[in-house]
Amino acid sequence: MNVNTKNTKNQPQGKNFGTLPVAEIRRKQKAEAKMEISKAKKITEKYPNTQEQESLLQNANDILNDLKSYTWRELETGGKFSKNDKLSFISEDMLIVGCDIGSETHSVRAIDTRGRELSKKALAFDNNEEGFRKAKDWAMDLAVRNGKKQIVLGLEPTGHYWFSLAAWMISSRISVVQVNPYAVKQTKELEDNSQLKDDTKDPKLIANLVKDGNYGMPYLPEGLYADLRRLSMFRDQLTEDRIRNINRLHREMKIYFPEYTEVFGKLDGAFSIGLLKKAPFPKDILDLGAEGIRTIWHEEKLRGRGYSKANEIVRLAKESVGLKDGTDSGKVAVKWFAEKIEELTEQLSSIEDTLHEKCLEIPYAENILEIQGIGKNILAGILAEMGDIDRFDDVKEIQKLSGLGLVACSSGKHKGKTKISHRGRKRLRYWLFQAAKSAVAHAGEFKKLHAYYTTRPDNPLKKMQSLIVIACKILRVIYTILKKGTRYDPEKMLKEIIFPTNQQLAVA
Repeated sequence: MNVNTKNTKNQPQGKNFGTLPVAEIRRKQKAEAKMEISKAKKITEKYPNTQEQESLLQNANDILNDLKSYTWRELETGGKFSKNDKLSFISEDMLIVGCDIGSETHSVRAIDTRGRELSKKALAFDNNEEGFRKAKDWAMDLAVRNGKKQIVLGLEPTGHYWFSLAAWMISSRISVVQVNPYAVKQTKELEDNSQLKDDTKDPKLIANLVKDGNYGMPYLPEGLYADLRRLSMFRDQLTEDRIRNINRLHREMKIYFPEYTEVFGKLDGAFSIGLLKKAPFPKDILDLGAEGIRTIWHEEKLRGRGYSKANEIVRLAKESVGLKDGTDSGKVAVKWFAEKIEELTEQLSSIEDTLHEKCLEIPYAENILEIQGIGKNILAGILAEMGDIDRFDDVKEIQKLSGLGLVACSSGKHKGKTKISHRGRKRLRYWLFQAAKSAVAHAGEFKKLHAYYTTRPDNPLKKMQSLIVIACKILRVIYTILKKGTRYDPEKMLKEIIFPTNQQLAVA
């Protein structure tokens, strides 16, 4: 017998069950009643009296009032944050939460300072505010139950997915630290003697690394440094896009007009781009003639010696061995690539101007430009990747951050070769190397220093090794200028270098 929706006299009260049979409705109501009774029973068993409930509520309020998020400003600016300091920071009253970062879903597990797991299983939560609140409430519940007063969240930085979580937790007065992904990978077998590495195992590995003091303080650039970092990254992305389009343009021209590069060595030059947009292939060039090509350049308002190449490009068009089939479609592609390169060039110029202006807002940054060979582009790249200089107590910290720290594998009588670690911010390492190459080419003091390192009788360096040493020297100069506000003095820089033969290098 079905219940008539219009006649609700005998309809069971409660939730709206639609047109289900009465027996089915009664069965569902009984099941829900049993579930509610079961929940109430569990709560009663967990908190047998009202006094305990009030006590737990008071503890939760106390924890909320005492919570404090520590960042690099509190822990690293007062001196070197050593391994002992990291161990001391993890106090007995602290709940350690390990978090495995994902693109959409994160997983957390919690332990105490002895490594005992306090969470029964991993908690998964979404990468949004609702998910973040869920994770915080879960951690607060564990802290209340286990008498913890502070919470620290350890995470494995994965791409850019951890930025929002870290910022939200810090604003919610929960300290955030990060562990090296390589350390997580190396310790995966210590947990259960298994090579397994997944989203439920990783959070505990991370939490244990934090417990043992194997962590660092995350740094998210703020204010001016955040703008510098983003502009520098955007500049690199535009540069990559521009190079990609130039390479694609090279391919098209090698197919349809391989002789073109004999006249225009750089396809992205102003005269070349102006011609490629209108007449890229031999047939188009022959139809225009030398005078027609000059007219195109005149309409583009170009000035210079490029006009003299018109006759040469016409001659090569007559002798071209490029393909004749598919030129109509190829012309469309070449025109698009040429316009894209021109557009990206203008955008790059605008971004670099803004980047240079913001770069000079950093105190004493203009003093670094006194080093010959280091221009605004290189300086902006270094400062954007390095960030706030106040978070470093020693220049060796920046050297390690850039991956220029020296490492060697030696044991007993075996002495391994010394090399740089290559671990750290590769873009910082790239810009420091560019600074070294440019300084050796333009600055007399660094040119002489490079010559000395590569020709000294005792342990001469290879050219690449010498450039790495000079890059580290430039880093020390930049660090001193930004920290102390001094002016660059090449004579003083050379005098501070210890030469084994007591040979002093004079600046030319």
